[in-house]
Amino acid sequence: MTPAAIARVAQFRRYMTIERNLSAHTDSNYARDLAALVKFCDAHKLDEWSALDSQHIRQFAAQSHAKGLAGRSIQRRLSAVRSFFEFLVLETRIQQNAREPALDPINVKSNPAIDVRAPKAQRRLPETLDADQMASLLEIPAGDVFVTRDRAIMELLYSSGLRLAELVGLDVSGLDLADRMVRVVGKGDKTRIVPVGTEALAALRQWLKDRVLLAKTGETALFVGRSGERLGRRAVQTRVAYWARRQGVSMRVYPHLFRHSFASHLLESGGDLRGVQELLGHSDIATTQIYTHLDFQHLARIYDKTHPRARRKA
Repeated sequence: MTPAAIARVAQFRRYMTIERNLSAHTDSNYARDLAALVKFCDAHKLDEWSALDSQHIRQFAAQSHAKGLAGRSIQRRLSAVRSFFEFLVLETRIQQNAREPALDPINVKSNPAIDVRAPKAQRRLPETLDADQMASLLEIPAGDVFVTRDRAIMELLYSSGLRLAELVGLDVSGLDLADRMVRVVGKGDKTRIVPVGTEALAALRQWLKDRVLLAKTGETALFVGRSGERLGRRAVQTRVAYWARRQGVSMRVYPHLFRHSFASHLLESGGDLRGVQELLGHSDIATTQIYTHLDFQHLARIYDKTHPRARRKA
């Protein structure tokens, strides 16, 4: 591709970062996916973005699949390509409406990726801890200020089904102990209020007493590290894994596992799907419905164990 065409990718990433407030993680994915598209164009001697049509994009997706890329990753790759071409179409319209002709015209008048779909991704059921495993993990004996903090973190993750980013982004002001609520900012900067359970409240009250021993003056973060500043994601992941080993939990434990377990246990106990959707902050109920499959697996196991006609003969 021409240097000018490649430069459009950098312009697009700047636009998405500044105008759309794109996260660093998503920007990294976009950079990788669009670099793959540039490589595809070079291999097929396509010098300008306006030379691509829907057949090229389908071929790009098919080659990605042939190289072993999973359906979900191809979906993400095509999403990046669609967003990129939307940007190019917008820039083309701006150039056409400008009084002065553009020195470097784009000439992309339609989005060739708009109707291209990836192979259907196989939906994997999330891992969960059962209620006994979770109780064992959270039975942490009393200890120093860091033990108190870690217990409060894990109790809150399980009690309220928070994402890791929501947890580390929490400020003390977001916690309302009197009303047993926590206010979190989720994906898309959407704010939601979630109840906090009894055990988590007790753990948080104890942590707030000890927090003053660690937090720097003026620090607003609810959870802080040794530096006295906001605790990072990696630190939370490390501490959760440490306590899983310490408490004898055999499977790999990570912060999002608490969220999966939270949703699964609510539905197993008769929770309403729409209510669980609101608690989790899912914009689409289809995302929440995956936990009903987990619930069905739980019920199927009970059926197989207890129904006289379902039990296998020895």
